[in-house]
Amino acid sequence: MLLSSAANASQLPSDCQSIDHMGGRYTVCSFDPAKAKIRLYQWDAVAGKPYGSFEALSSALWRQHSFVTFAMNAGMYHRDLSPVGLHIENGVEKTPISTSGGWGNFHMQPNGVFFIEGDRAGVLETSAYLNANLKPDVATQSGPMLVIEGQLHPRFLPQSDSLNTRNGVGVSADGIVHFAISENPVRFYDFATLFRDRLATANALYLDGSISSVHIPAANRRDSWHPMGPIIAVVENVPD
Repeated sequence: MLLSSAANASQLPSDCQSIDHMGGRYTVCSFDPAKAKIRLYQWDAVAGKPYGSFEALSSALWRQHSFVTFAMNAGMYHRDLSPVGLHIENGVEKTPISTSGGWGNFHMQPNGVFFIEGDRAGVLETSAYLNANLKPDVATQSGPMLVIEGQLHPRFLPQSDSLNTRNGVGVSADGIVHFAISENPVRFYDFATLFRDRLATANALYLDGSISSVHIPAANRRDSWHPMGPIIAVVENVPD
C-alpha cells in the first residue's frame, strides 16, 4: 500500500516540485488542462456510496481501465461526505452553488470556485463565477479565496497564530493549474503568498485544512488521514 505522508523532492515526478516558502515546505503539482485529464469525483455509483479515499477511487477507476497519476481532496463536505457547495462532474451539476452565510472557512467571504471548461481552467470568486455564465465540465466550490485578482484575502493576518496543514489550487496566466499542499502547519497568509508570489496565480482558492491529502503514485505517496468528500484527480487510460 502507498501510505507515505510525504515524498522527498528527488522522488517527485516532473509535474511536481518541492518549494520552501516563508518557513513552510510545500509540494506543488502543476498541469496543463489542455493536455491532462483533470476530473472531479465524489460518489461511486457502483458501490452506492462516496469514494471516501484515494484507494477506493483508484480501485474504481482501474476497473474502468483508467488510473490516477495525481489526486487531492477537492473541497469541503458535510458529515455524509457530500459537497458543501457547487460540485460539477462531467458537465453535470451534482450540488448547486452556495451563496448563503454561515460559519467556518467555507463562509469566510469571499469564497470561490475552481472550474474547467473545455481546455481552460480558472478560479473565480463566487459572485464573479455566477456573472460569467460558464458551462464547466468540472467545478468545485470552496472557501475562502486565497488570492483575488492579485490581492490577498483581506482577513488574512501575517502574524496569525492559526497554523494548519493546508491545500489549495490556483491557475497562472499561462493557463497552468497549480495544486499545492503544505508539508507542515502554515498560516493562511503565508499559504496565499505562495500562490501569489511564487506560483504567479492572480486567483487562488483554499480547498481545506487538517484533512489535506494528496496522492502521487510516482512518488510512492498516498495520504489516508481521514475519509474525504470531493476528490480532484488527474487520470490516464490504461494502454491497450
